[in-house]
Amino acid sequence: MESETAAPPRQPGAVLFMCGMNSIRSPMAEAIARHYLPQVYVASAGVRRGDRDPFVDIVLDEVGLSVGKHQPHLLDDLEDDYFDLIVTLAPEAHHAALDFTRAWAADVTYWPTPDPTATTGSREQILAAYREVRDHLTRLIRERLAVKTPAPG
Repeated sequence: MESETAAPPRQPGAVLFMCGMNSIRSPMAEAIARHYLPQVYVASAGVRRGDRDPFVDIVLDEVGLSVGKHQPHLLDDLEDDYFDLIVTLAPEAHHAALDFTRAWAADVTYWPTPDPTATTGSREQILAAYREVRDHLTRLIRERLAVKTPAPG
């Protein structure tokens, strides 16, 4: 009788993270993915051009990560446009990705991710919303994209 365990997921060779303005969710996902997937080409882009968000730097620095000198950009700004996986993090990005990949052999998947800029309140409450997004993206990247190596036995 054959085993019914699923084959481990194949790790993509090139991943693009997309959100609305490439200023919070997708650059955060890009930095996290680069950490957990060092052998994978990772990029990010937005549907519209946005501005760099300082809260992203703060919450990534808390876990030893950085977006470096990242400046928000659009898909047209990318040097490379071959991706075998496009992960969209906002509805508008998902619709845009489905539109422009009609002729591509790329998989498009949607990971609903809240926009932390909708949070109001104290600085600490706003930072908590950004941390939730960071932790949400870290969990998804580790569970869905990182290939697990078997523990030595």
